[in-house]
Amino acid sequence: MIANAHNATTNSDKRFNVKNDTFLHKLRNLIAKRLLMAGLLILGFMALPAQAATVSVSNYPLFLLSQAVTEGAPPAKQLLQAGEVGHHGSISPGDIKAIQDSTFVVWFGEPLENNLAANLNNAPNSIALFKFDAFNRHPLRDIKGKPIAGTLDPHIWLDPDNAKAITRALAVIHSHANPQYKKLYHANAQKFAQRLDKAVAATNQNASQKPLPYWAYHDAYQYMEKSANLQLIGSLSTDHHLAPKASQLRWLNEQRPAKQMCLVSPSAPAKGLLAKLQPVKETVQAEDMSNSKDFVSGWQMMAQQIRQCIS
Repeated sequence: MIANAHNATTNSDKRFNVKNDTFLHKLRNLIAKRLLMAGLLILGFMALPAQAATVSVSNYPLFLLSQAVTEGAPPAKQLLQAGEVGHHGSISPGDIKAIQDSTFVVWFGEPLENNLAANLNNAPNSIALFKFDAFNRHPLRDIKGKPIAGTLDPHIWLDPDNAKAITRALAVIHSHANPQYKKLYHANAQKFAQRLDKAVAATNQNASQKPLPYWAYHDAYQYMEKSANLQLIGSLSTDHHLAPKASQLRWLNEQRPAKQMCLVSPSAPAKGLLAKLQPVKETVQAEDMSNSKDFVSGWQMMAQQIRQCIS
């Protein structure tokens, strides 16, 4: 049984690596087209200015991943502020100018960042990660945890494999913008992968085989579940800005798999709401990691605090 499980994991890793290699190949082709459209390729060579070119990234989790890649070199420009993953928030005229002046603008895409779509969908320098057949992807789930066909849960950065793939992509993108730092970017991406692997291993060193059940106010943590050994039982609402219905609170209490449950929420839930779910503990975890200054330590802290809340 153990050998079979190991082989299944190995085969899954191989499939993911093949998909990621294909993604990087397609990404390089897209970058070449973007540079050609911008008039930055001459006879196959990049005629970039001597000063550092600007790469802009859309939101805070993508900025954290970019920071890991550009450590020791000029950072990317962040368009959306922490807390503005893309569902909410707006961009300023200065941000619009930054988009126009950037060599590349990296974003996830309209399913997450619809407030950027008008400026980036047809921008010749934009690179939307969702448009590539890459990364582990999951559909959205309803408040009872059932997958919704034909949808995409956009919080892909919370999957460690996806985070590593994104940093490898960012290393390629930054290298084309500023080739003088190419070795540094790729070395940083490799160092990031090693750090994140260690963080995941440390999170699970005392983990039981049975997944730990939890509730979410808003289902935003699906991509952490495999790596942190978690299982969603249900959500209170489809959006953390919407109050849950009494019928959903009743259903959650009826489906309670443990006497005391843990509620994971992007902001502190109201005491009156918690009173209807007792006994319950809560942990506040922003899905965009806006409470973190470093992706790896931020991810590990999130996973550990959720597991501590449950256990």
